[in-house]
Amino acid sequence: MTTRLTRRALLGAATGAAAAAGTTIIVRPTRAADYKFVQYHNQSDTSTLHKNLVAMWNAIRTETNGRAEATVYAENNKLAAGDPAALKMLIGGEIQFFTLMGGIIGTVVPMAEVQQVPFAFKSTAEAFKAIDSPLGTYMGEEMAAKGMYLFPVAGFDNGMRQITAVTKPVFKPEDLAGVKIRVPPGQMIFDTFQAFGAEPVTTSANQIYDSLKTGKVGAQENPLAILENFKIYEVVKYVSMTNHMWSGFNEMAHLATWRGLPGDIKDAITRNVTKSVRAQRIEQNAINDGLRGKLANLGLAFNEVDQAPFRARLGQVYATWKDKLGTKCWTLLEAEVGKLG
Repeated sequence: MTTRLTRRALLGAATGAAAAAGTTIIVRPTRAADYKFVQYHNQSDTSTLHKNLVAMWNAIRTETNGRAEATVYAENNKLAAGDPAALKMLIGGEIQFFTLMGGIIGTVVPMAEVQQVPFAFKSTAEAFKAIDSPLGTYMGEEMAAKGMYLFPVAGFDNGMRQITAVTKPVFKPEDLAGVKIRVPPGQMIFDTFQAFGAEPVTTSANQIYDSLKTGKVGAQENPLAILENFKIYEVVKYVSMTNHMWSGFNEMAHLATWRGLPGDIKDAITRNVTKSVRAQRIEQNAINDGLRGKLANLGLAFNEVDQAPFRARLGQVYATWKDKLGTKCWTLLEAEVGKLG
């Protein structure tokens, strides 16, 4: 005859056996984290950036046996002042980890705007190669002087930027004359669109939709994935494939917090940042490549753009920024992408 043992019976038997042997069964609570962090980023909670950051911190918690963990906040936890406010919070130690575009980091560390030199990178692959090179190392050194730690492989991808407009496509610089176009903070991107005759307007990423819908701006420029993540396809009609800049998000830490961490915690975080950056780059690139057909099916009109007339307008921009970024920075950039200007 077979006797079926229930879970209750098994537990009772185990307890009785332990008591008979003079031992005690101890159930330990889940370990509380020794290091609790906050991670901000400016993308939606459906973005590849958010999903990969959440997965990254889950892996870090597992690999450190629960000693280190972070709460990830999409759209900078709805900060009204957006990225500039979050950057101040990182530098001040109010948050410990943050991803941000080089152009906005450039408001504090001028050479970081090198990531947004117009028409410098022919593709996302070329951008990755450059920012993972000695150019990126130099950027990290400059950021450390301002209280930020830049990871060795830090550049999550956003993609190559395109111009999307409400009322007309863009084929040549003259098509941008007088157009109010939303751009992120950063002097280089302002200088670039002013060279094309446009009127740059800054808003946070989660305000782009309303700015277009209300007529505050007539155009915006971003990788195609942003059109989907923030549903911008609902308020624009034309997509002009300018590929005028690469856009990405640099993973940073508050420098003093980072320096205070034990070596094994640093190693686990660094290892998983590198792994997550590389995985997200592949995922984001695939999304951007596949979105053209999807957005066209939603009614957006796409057009190709000859870059030559745009480049011809940028002689003064290149000269100005070569001086602002410094000889060392410009030399490191051209070592990766060839001569500019």
